[in-house]
Amino acid sequence: MAFIDYYKVLGIAKTASEKDIKKAYRKLARKYHPDLNPNDKVAEKKFKEINEANEVLSNAENRKKYDTYGEHWQNSEAYEQAKHQQQQQQRTYQGQSGTYSEKDFEDIFGNMFGGQDFSRGQRSARFKGQDFNAELQLELKDVYEDHKRTLTVNNKNIRITIPAGVENGQTIKIKGHGGKGVNGGPNGDLYIQFAIKNHSKFKRDKDNLYTNVDLDLYTAMLGGDLMVDTFNGKVKLTIKPETQNGTKVKLKGKGFPKYKKEGQFGDLYITYQIKTPTKLTDKEKELFTQLQKLR
Repeated sequence: MAFIDYYKVLGIAKTASEKDIKKAYRKLARKYHPDLNPNDKVAEKKFKEINEANEVLSNAENRKKYDTYGEHWQNSEAYEQAKHQQQQQQRTYQGQSGTYSEKDFEDIFGNMFGGQDFSRGQRSARFKGQDFNAELQLELKDVYEDHKRTLTVNNKNIRITIPAGVENGQTIKIKGHGGKGVNGGPNGDLYIQFAIKNHSKFKRDKDNLYTNVDLDLYTAMLGGDLMVDTFNGKVKLTIKPETQNGTKVKLKGKGFPKYKKEGQFGDLYITYQIKTPTKLTDKEKELFTQLQKLR
């Protein structure tokens, strides 16, 4: 596999800050996202490279390994361990009788990894593939029910089920859909982080929903019935006489689905906001004046 310069992929310098990396990734991810470039193989490949680059460079530890080992950064710990063990072997043999050639130490070094021959650059040790990270942007309504979605990863389409109740910022793991394993090792995993936008009139707090409902003065004072919106339809509420501004009511089970708890929902909390009538007629003003005198 050809070496990929992750700094070049993101269009940043090797001295770029964490903020610069994040900014560059978001800009390019939006530009090349498969949803915005359907059936565009070039964009798919670019999107994959962008995610790989971000996975490495946005992690301080991975970035250090990459800067040190380049394309072999994922095997850095194994290389360091082998180097350390080789040095111990060398110290052990120092002072003992016999002469050990460079080839002898290469054999020792290689045997630590099941016959890995470093002198010829042939790597037979098996390593897990690179994990990938991706961000999936959804609307709040998209996660009110379980639904399936097709994602493009490594130029392959995978069908996943997005569980109802997923929260903004939550990450799920799709096993085996990361980078290809080295020398027959297992594939890496795909980690999907959800960015959930809320353009509804409901505020979400975990499983509960909150909203404000306008209430006219007359219904607030005398009581009556009122149709109000919930997240999945309308319900009729009975308003008690003399309801005060700011009164809160709870509609049990009318909130958001609980994550991976089928059939279970949070609650909906409604706050009444009483609207004072405007543009009163002369007759209305007269009636309010009479009411004022009575009070």
